[in-house]
Amino acid sequence: MKKAVISGVAAMTMLASPSFGGNIYVSTTGNDSADGTKERPFATLTRAIKQAREWRRLHNPNAEGGIYITMCGGTYTQEKPIFLRPEDSGTATSPTIIQAAEGEQVTISGGKMVTNWQKGTDDERVRPELRSKLWIADAPTMGNRIVETRQLWVNGKKALRASQFGKNVMERMTDFRIDDESIIIPISSLKKSGLKVDGTYPQLEMIVHQRWAIAILRVKAMQDMGDGNVRVTFHNPESQLEFAHPWPQPVIGGERGNSSFCLVNALEMLDEPGEWYQDYPSGKIYYYPREGEDMAKAEAIVPVVDKLMAVEGSNERRVSNITFSNIAFEHSAWLQPSYEGLVTLQGGFAMIDAYKLHEPGLPEKAELENQAWIKRPASAISIHHSDNINFRNCAFRHLSATALDYETACYNSIIDNCIVDEIGGNGIMIGAFPDRGFETHVPYIPQVTTDICHDITISNCQISDAANEDWGAVGIAAGYVRNVTIDHNHVYNLPYSGICVGWGWTALESGMRENKITNNEVHDFALMLYDAGGIYTLSNQPNSLISGNKIYNIGKSPYATNERAFEIYFDEATDGFTVKDNDCTGHFGYNKPGPKLVISD
Repeated sequence: MKKAVISGVAAMTMLASPSFGGNIYVSTTGNDSADGTKERPFATLTRAIKQAREWRRLHNPNAEGGIYITMCGGTYTQEKPIFLRPEDSGTATSPTIIQAAEGEQVTISGGKMVTNWQKGTDDERVRPELRSKLWIADAPTMGNRIVETRQLWVNGKKALRASQFGKNVMERMTDFRIDDESIIIPISSLKKSGLKVDGTYPQLEMIVHQRWAIAILRVKAMQDMGDGNVRVTFHNPESQLEFAHPWPQPVIGGERGNSSFCLVNALEMLDEPGEWYQDYPSGKIYYYPREGEDMAKAEAIVPVVDKLMAVEGSNERRVSNITFSNIAFEHSAWLQPSYEGLVTLQGGFAMIDAYKLHEPGLPEKAELENQAWIKRPASAISIHHSDNINFRNCAFRHLSATALDYETACYNSIIDNCIVDEIGGNGIMIGAFPDRGFETHVPYIPQVTTDICHDITISNCQISDAANEDWGAVGIAAGYVRNVTIDHNHVYNLPYSGICVGWGWTALESGMRENKITNNEVHDFALMLYDAGGIYTLSNQPNSLISGNKIYNIGKSPYATNERAFEIYFDEATDGFTVKDNDCTGHFGYNKPGPKLVISD
């Protein structure tokens, strides 16, 4: 199995186990009934964490000076999340360090292999000339159920769900009709993709380009209008949300034409190497191999869990002083659009309710003409009510929603020298983006003032190819935060924005302050959407700083209805920043030594 880990600079800085600390060992060939020594290691990280918890609870001398959980090389497959709780906390003088064995590669994976591929099909939905080229396999099971998935990786490369025209290729819609909740598309676009207006495509979805976000809508019905166009309607809840909310919506008659769409997820459209489709309810997976791929030998993985790890404290009892070093986290799932579609406000935040006000105005914002309530996007790793939870020299890859999320009341933590690559949602998130019953335009001033995340540093990280499932997500997203430092990161290859700090669209005091975005290199962003920024800010953030950044290569989305994108974008109510010594003049080329990725057999 090919795996990617950090080495080189990272291996030199890996935390070593001193003689005065307690040592616990984990191995893929271990046994959870063993004693966790180097000679008799445990099999799972969860069992090792429990051992460390017991040492601390019983005041065992092994806890003095730190507890070092060392994982031997290999892939540790999860069928449930790893949980860290207040009882797992270390102290400043006795932290818990979870690390890879020196020189070895460790991956925590939420994936399962797809095996027993058979070549060829007689399924009449497949074009006759392609039937001998496709490979078919049964999806694995999880417990007593067939795994349903929206993601497949073959030999470490993400496969593309069967789509209308190919990867990120779209076509202009004809009309967007609020009155009957329909989108009008040319009938020619169906013919190009092998679909029929009167066909049955129960899993068909439409991806809609709408300015700075996308919508993923499950198709309910299609109707031939007799004039060269097709009327498409959608399932709820996404249909009501898509047509009720005003920002963002598709554009009809924009500077560069109407907004765009593409149809995905019908077997009839599986016609290019690297595409795949999962049938429902049989679970069968169809795949068209890329050149050189032999599915009898290939490594094919689907994710079976959406959460790899959760650090769960509370206001009363926090989690603290835990560091992860040289660990790779891979293969998490994201299924929301399959069950309820996806209509986002911005930055990957799905709406749960939204509409245009007939009479504008809220007490906090007299000119406001719409309201929206959102929910936080899913994440592979989530952290709550914690401090000194650090990730050093780690890799986050092949994750289908947000990779790493410091959500509420997180302090004094560091993400340093990490690789965040091939992520479906936001790369890294920090802080409050008030959700559930909190209207998103109302300034967030928590009753418990310590709920604001603060003193978190993201440094020396490489963040690339984020937002490849939800194009409106970003590389780094910080909401209501204080004294957050984003420094010396390389952020690139993004469909929307690079580094985003702030939320709320408000000039009022809200606790956001003293945030620093310094010495980053951001490029090749706004590749698919617009109204974007390499560095993007919202709202009043006193005593904050943007300095020393290099930003270049703004994308030219072929489907945007205008070209509104900027190197640095001060969006609504931005205030409080000192901005100096940033270079937005051209192409520089990234040459700072950073984490090295080593692929080994």
